[in-house]
Amino acid sequence: MKQKLDLTTWNRKTHFEFFSKFDEPFYGLTFTVDCTKAYETAKEKGISFFIYYLYKTLAAVNEIENFRYRIVDGEVFVYDKVNVSATIMREDTTFGFSFMEFFPDFEEFNKKTLQEIKRIQNTEGLLTRDFSGEYNLIHFSSIPWVDFTSVSHARSFTFADSCPKISFGKMTQTNGKKSMPMSVHVHHGLVDGYHVGLFAETFQKLMDL
Repeated sequence: MKQKLDLTTWNRKTHFEFFSKFDEPFYGLTFTVDCTKAYETAKEKGISFFIYYLYKTLAAVNEIENFRYRIVDGEVFVYDKVNVSATIMREDTTFGFSFMEFFPDFEEFNKKTLQEIKRIQNTEGLLTRDFSGEYNLIHFSSIPWVDFTSVSHARSFTFADSCPKISFGKMTQTNGKKSMPMSVHVHHGLVDGYHVGLFAETFQKLMDL
């Protein structure tokens, strides 16, 4: 479900119109997140740490309204729920684009996500399903081999895209604390630095539960 945003009363109307004219309206921020508590919790429960922090990412995304804004045919819509297309690696080191629906209940999310990971690992190619019309997504990737300090993304400027892109890097440990780099790329017509800050704060709180 989605609702069209009334641009005439939106306090970011001029911001949206300004940045939407850019050839590249996306900008990105990279910051470090503390994953000590989340990693311990995942291991204690015997669940995938990847699925656990993917779930926490989606939970934070769905809490911040600006992260649920999407541009469809030049108009801005607010989606009730945002899901995820994550890159899933196979044994032959290729990857495929997945589709994982967000469920507030972790057990349900975990079950469905495990099924989708298995499906991707038993298929070939990049596009394993039809993504047309799927605007209420974030694009998600994990690069666990690199403790990166910045990330850029391959993009086609001819393709209308307003989905946030979130990436995680290698987990490292210093003085008993585990951390990972997190990169967030968003459309500046929809999301400002303030909103990325809210997202980062919300995500960290969820990781520390």
